[in-house]
Amino acid sequence: MSTNTKTCVIIGASHAGVNLAFNLRKEGWEGSIHLYDSDPELPYHRPPLSKAYLTSRDSIEKNQLRSADSYTKENIALQLGVTVQAINREEKNVVLGDGSIQSYDKLVIASGARPIIPPIPGIESAKNLFPIRTAANISSIRIALSKSNSKKVVIIGGGYIGLETAASLKKLGASVTVLEREERILARVTAPEMSSFFKQLHHDNGVEVLTSKNVTSIEHKDNKNYINCADGSNFTADIVIVGVGIFVNKELAEESGILCKNGICVDETTKTNDNDIFAIGDCSYHHNPHYNTNLRLESVQNAIDQAKVAAAAICDKETKYNTIPWFWSDQYHVKLQMVGLSQGYNEIILRKESGEGTYGDSFSVWYFKEDTLLAVDAVNNAKAYVIGTKFIKGNTKVNKEKLADSETVFKPVNLLLED
Repeated sequence: MSTNTKTCVIIGASHAGVNLAFNLRKEGWEGSIHLYDSDPELPYHRPPLSKAYLTSRDSIEKNQLRSADSYTKENIALQLGVTVQAINREEKNVVLGDGSIQSYDKLVIASGARPIIPPIPGIESAKNLFPIRTAANISSIRIALSKSNSKKVVIIGGGYIGLETAASLKKLGASVTVLEREERILARVTAPEMSSFFKQLHHDNGVEVLTSKNVTSIEHKDNKNYINCADGSNFTADIVIVGVGIFVNKELAEESGILCKNGICVDETTKTNDNDIFAIGDCSYHHNPHYNTNLRLESVQNAIDQAKVAAAAICDKETKYNTIPWFWSDQYHVKLQMVGLSQGYNEIILRKESGEGTYGDSFSVWYFKEDTLLAVDAVNNAKAYVIGTKFIKGNTKVNKEKLADSETVFKPVNLLLED
């Protein structure tokens, strides 16, 4: 029997929390591990929810992060359908939903985020209105779609979640309209060229993507939802999907006096202003050394990387979080791979391979601030993603003329800026 009687409590059992629990065992934590989550389902992969999982007939069990037996094998007390109501830092315990108390020596907040349901007049009366965040959301959408005769869907929000969901629902035979409030889709995360490409991609696949559409009210009558916009236009839908962003689940931390800004503030080891409390994943607000900025990332990669760092730190091993963010999105036949952060760019280079169309099905957008490469968006172009990652990590100076020239053989050695 272990002589280590210390206890680590983890709030949140998605990618960050689950990976943290198993990494703690790898790092040598011998004490007890209590992993809590309000979702009753065994922890599952979330990225497929708007993509492959939505279009399949699979049960959520096929998307599990780990088997039920693996938690038992590693002596991880996974408790599902359980909420945490409060954190008592002085007593070093958490209060569970049923009022019971669980003490901790180390506490990790991996509480993630929840979808924003905007305060649109009439939204509470809408029928078959869903966000995209949990397996239960997807199950409800599948059921609603199967019962709908016209299968008319309106998606509010033209971000990646909304667009991925549109592509998936179109594959299932739905008639889909996307309403975006901004002047272009993906306006906050990508260049105008990428926005134009994805808008055209959806148009070519029969999805109507409309911009500058600010939804002002929703009415439900005659078994239909009527969505009204500020410009006087209106739309009818059997199903409404809301994908306009998320709220960070930081209330528990704030109420306990933990420092929070745009998320729960942590240092390079993911530790908060309390030496025994850490925060990882979507809810953590951390410093990125490469870009010298504080940020919060909603990505599986960030959750997994921070879980490793936190586990090592909790086990008193020297560690620091320092990675280049990367993301991906699947829509129809297009795989978009993104690396880096494009905020602050003042120049872009569009590279398309020789013989392609206007943009083609294989191209990349390179974001620069002066001569510094910030980020790369690669469409069906794994080579661009790999080269871009290497260049960003190495702060490599790129020959922009050669990069833009599709006749230049696409190899790192050919793209270097000569001194």
